Amino acid sequence: MLGFSQDEWTAIFLSLRVATVATIFAVPFAVLAAYALARWKFPGKIMLDSFLHLPLVMPPVVTGYLLLLTFGKQGAAGKFFYDYFGLSFSFRWTGAALACGVMGFPLMLRAIRLSFDAIDRRLETAAGTLGANRTWTFFLVTLPLALPGIIVGAILCFAKALGEFGATITFVSNIPGETQTIPSAIYTYTQVPGGEGQALRLTLVSIGIAMAALVASEVLNRRVQKQIAVFE
Repeated sequence: MLGFSQDEWTAIFLSLRVATVATIFAVPFAVLAAYALARWKFPGKIMLDSFLHLPLVMPPVVTGYLLLLTFGKQGAAGKFFYDYFGLSFSFRWTGAALACGVMGFPLMLRAIRLSFDAIDRRLETAAGTLGANRTWTFFLVTLPLALPGIIVGAILCFAKALGEFGATITFVSNIPGETQTIPSAIYTYTQVPGGEGQALRLTLVSIGIAMAALVASEVLNRRVQKQIAVFE
């Protein structure tokens, strides 16, 4: 179908699955971390901020190796999840999703934090004077106003997850049908004589998916901005 082999389709669908799962599970943590960094004052805030952004500046291979040490079956976190939940990360697609989520998290975090910083605090104060407690103010005022940044951050995380290679291949290897995403498949095809055609097709698919994601984010962002303008 469309000239793609079964292995190519598998890599494409696996990449979409991994990127989607990584983004969905990263969003709640990114929102919480962004809100804490934007609004709370606590000891070690600078260190926490730096730690959360480390994947942006560290070599992806280093991040993947640290994930292997931590979430491998003999790692502290990996052993816990495997013993109590039967969930394995190393050399599984779940590990690929974890690696992609970790690599995309700082991009999402930064976008959401900037969105929280841009919110007019007077709107939250007004909600408080009308009887809303902090929880209700967050969900009814702060979170909707930060929605454009959340959308942008989620799209950035998704796009980063689609293109993630170094951390993923270090943590979960390059196993066809299990952990071989589009970038890993492209790398494999470039090492095989006559594989240039497959590599080029997957490259074009990757570009197309990324462009579609960016266009969708822009459309959604404009719609949300219009709704927020009506709300304000």
